[in-house]
Amino acid sequence: MRSTTKARRTRVLAALLTTVAVAIGLTGCDGYDATSPAAARKHHPAGGQAAFAPGAGGPVDCRRVKCVALTFDAGPSVRTPQILAILAKYHVHATFFTLGKNHVMVHPEMVKEMAAQGHEIETLTWSHQILTKISDDEVRKEITEGRDAVQKVTGVRPTLLRPPQGRTSSKVTAIARDLGMAEVVWSADGADYRTTDSALITKRILAHTKRDGIILLHDLVDPTNRGYNGTVAAVPGIISTLQGRGYTFVTVSQLLAPGTPQPGKVYK
Repeated sequence: MRSTTKARRTRVLAALLTTVAVAIGLTGCDGYDATSPAAARKHHPAGGQAAFAPGAGGPVDCRRVKCVALTFDAGPSVRTPQILAILAKYHVHATFFTLGKNHVMVHPEMVKEMAAQGHEIETLTWSHQILTKISDDEVRKEITEGRDAVQKVTGVRPTLLRPPQGRTSSKVTAIARDLGMAEVVWSADGADYRTTDSALITKRILAHTKRDGIILLHDLVDPTNRGYNGTVAAVPGIISTLQGRGYTFVTVSQLLAPGTPQPGKVYK
């Protein structure tokens, strides 16, 4: 009888742990739900105009084609033109999550060139404060000023926000929703902020990229030479290898099409 009761308790505990594991897998560590690009594509307004990616044989539909989105954080910087040249060589469009204060406002002509080449220009906030650690008013200011900096330069208001370090919460998503912003995190991280080893950065990205993936890299200069400086050399190998594996590169908005980014959602 005692062994039967013990076995029953073990089964109940196992079931509970499974439930918790599933919940953690579906919910961010700060208490937010993430939506996959595939799920986003299933929910779109009837008659809405899809932001399909252009391709040699016509628009690319990521419901049928193996797509991946390449994103760059924290620029633009003096390194961005090198990345733009590589993207042009491989006919790839990327999404740039820019910083307003010391980047967009310092390099406005570069931002205009990024937009002119067909890249998606979004915001990483004004000054890269961690949104989960500051007040509601400060969160709103960081998002608004970062967004408005891009709009001032390009004439187009961003609708996508990358929370610095990918840290968000129910509070942040509620403010983003009020501001008409969706959040975008990532599924493949080169950790180029920790190393200058281009081969290692490339290996990390290739190991974690899957269909509908969102890749995180940085177009930033690090004066301490501890990170970021290996990114440029890693980009050609990342692109060429993934193209060889049958991937089509698109912007984040194109990855979600025919769905459109919904304010308050977190896409991953």
